[in-house]
Amino acid sequence: MKITMIGTGYVGLVSGACFADFGHDVVCVDKDAGKIAAIESGRMPIFEPGLDHLVGSNASAGRLTFTTDLAKGVKGADAIFIAVGTPSRRGDGHADLSYVYAAAKEIAESLDGPTVIVTKSTVPVGTGDEVERIVREARPDLDIQVVSNPEFLREGAAIGDFKRPDRVVVGTTGSERAIDVMAQVYRPLNLNQAPVMFTGRRTAELIKYAANAFLATKITFINEMADLCEAVGAEVQDVSRGIGLDNRIGSKFLHAGPGYGGSCFPKDTLALVKTGQDYDTPIRIVETVVQVNDLRKRAMGRKIVKALGGEARGKTVALLGLTFKPNTDDMRDAPSLAIVQALEDAGAKIVAYDPEGMDVAAPLMPGVTMVKDAYEAATGADALVLVTEWDAFRALDLKRLAASMNGPVLVDLRNIYPRREAEAAGFSLTRVGGKGVNV
Repeated sequence: MKITMIGTGYVGLVSGACFADFGHDVVCVDKDAGKIAAIESGRMPIFEPGLDHLVGSNASAGRLTFTTDLAKGVKGADAIFIAVGTPSRRGDGHADLSYVYAAAKEIAESLDGPTVIVTKSTVPVGTGDEVERIVREARPDLDIQVVSNPEFLREGAAIGDFKRPDRVVVGTTGSERAIDVMAQVYRPLNLNQAPVMFTGRRTAELIKYAANAFLATKITFINEMADLCEAVGAEVQDVSRGIGLDNRIGSKFLHAGPGYGGSCFPKDTLALVKTGQDYDTPIRIVETVVQVNDLRKRAMGRKIVKALGGEARGKTVALLGLTFKPNTDDMRDAPSLAIVQALEDAGAKIVAYDPEGMDVAAPLMPGVTMVKDAYEAATGADALVLVTEWDAFRALDLKRLAASMNGPVLVDLRNIYPRREAEAAGFSLTRVGGKGVNV
């Protein structure tokens, strides 16, 4: 099949490359000529493990091409995916759908025959209705079906998630042609027995938001349990394991830390809250999740100051990890941003190291000194803070780190290091959610 992907951001580029790897003929379209040129030369606009090889191999095989010419890109396409950004709209928190609607209008005006237009971008309930109105108004002469096909890709594991998904959700208005086309698009997944779930279009749009809101709620719940553990003398890792072994709950997303960030959870929870308010069905749980998570990130800065004895002015704090999670260079709503701001407000000097995110982070935190590795970051520091759980930080030489520091204070916001190991190396350890005596 011929598939056109509008947008070469995280979702568009990964999806396009994976579809091509399945054997489909894929054209990726983007207005940014510089980005297209970079991709064609082998430079990816994002860091995602394995993406450069996947793009390169399928481009070499002729199954994956790139263009800035949308009219050329959509010509003869069986399915056209809209994978443009839907950031939070400044001022009110609603999803900004201007890019989606502009793409829909331009696609319709450029079509040379019937097709299926698929919203891959994360969009609020009812967006597909408006996309359909736009395309039918522009091209009443064509049979254009509009489908919702939300993505469920985790940054850092996106290729595996696409090829071996828990489920594929396709929302339609009942068109047999649209269902047949989407079944063919995802037919390569039949070998993996991945469930392809066909629903109503509005249902599919809501599934995406509901899934992200539920996961964000699990993270926020265990973070609040971590605070309670610290107050009553319990250990959050044991609490997490104890409840996660219940099959009704599950262990994933029950790791206490500095709060969630990234491209999805912050904007999607906020957009779901706004949708609930618009339909006069407020979602109080998610409203609280958003508020608690925002407050938690800055609270981590105060936690570091407390570990320094309550005074950070004139002291040096070394941060290990800046991105919101490992295996990505994404800094959107990363906890490190709020932590840096809180520490700077307290008068601290900050140095930092991240395996992939420093180029993206540097303009966002101009007062932070970026260094080449964890050991350089620790040299002369009064406190070392583990912010992002990159693999490179899981087996550091703690004795070497402590010996190079001005004051061997370790604040482990990801609970990677056992207390006995940290203290044996000479550190004073602060963890999240308990003392960690036995872990």
